[in-house]
Amino acid sequence: MDAPSPHISFEEYKETAEWLLSQTKLRPVVAIICGSGLGGLADRLEDSVTFKYEDIPRFPTSTVQGHAGKLVFGRLVGHDCVCMQGRFHFYEGYSIHTVSYPVRVFSLLGVKTLIVTNAAGGLNDSYRVGDIMIIKDHINMPGFAGQNPLCGPNDERFGVRFPCMSDAYDRDLRLKLRSTAEAMGVVHFLQEGVYCMVAGPSYETIAECKFMQTLGADAVGMSTVPEVLVARHCGLRVLGVSLITNKVVTDYDSKEKANHEEVLQTTQRQTKLLQDLVCGVLQM
Repeated sequence: MDAPSPHISFEEYKETAEWLLSQTKLRPVVAIICGSGLGGLADRLEDSVTFKYEDIPRFPTSTVQGHAGKLVFGRLVGHDCVCMQGRFHFYEGYSIHTVSYPVRVFSLLGVKTLIVTNAAGGLNDSYRVGDIMIIKDHINMPGFAGQNPLCGPNDERFGVRFPCMSDAYDRDLRLKLRSTAEAMGVVHFLQEGVYCMVAGPSYETIAECKFMQTLGADAVGMSTVPEVLVARHCGLRVLGVSLITNKVVTDYDSKEKANHEEVLQTTQRQTKLLQDLVCGVLQM
């Protein structure tokens, strides 16, 4: 299917939502966006119905290794859910509006809660590879350059012109995730911090990493923020989780280099733990 245009009408979102509703009897209240290598969570859905992105009217398609490109409906620990196996990124050449397209569709499906996961580089010196960071706030670097999915005409049917973002990441959901980790005995893997989004696809320079540390960022990645902005604009509750898959390089004498293969390898080791935590939150 053709990708949506930069400024997308309510009717276009509605067309996608109505097509999906006509294809399944499931009515999701939770949407989960899976980051690099984390799409296995969709395999836990019961009574699942799967759609390839290219078969969904007006839906974009994912082009990144580790992103399957499927939308899966099903039941997870008693909740009707829809799960994205693979997301869209600004660096793929999509507009920032297209990147967040599915979230508005989810709101029209009746979704009330968005859980978003990602693979991220650790900026905080105390973080270890394999840690799981609860996102408590974000820094939107592309937004500083005017790349915000809420730019353009505002449709009041989705939300207000100037939405608040000081409460972007739901406090109760964050507490539930921490309680789940404590009950599972894995709280030693848990961190809570600030996620910084950069446009990518190049990894960050040493100077850029030091700059983000100065700003107060704990982890850095190339996704998540556009979806969160649109979700909050639509009134959805948001839980954001980063899997720390590598440590950023901040030493000019270091021979370490960030690479996507390392990201996927770390994700493979910790993906079951992250899935268990998400399921635990939904059970509470």
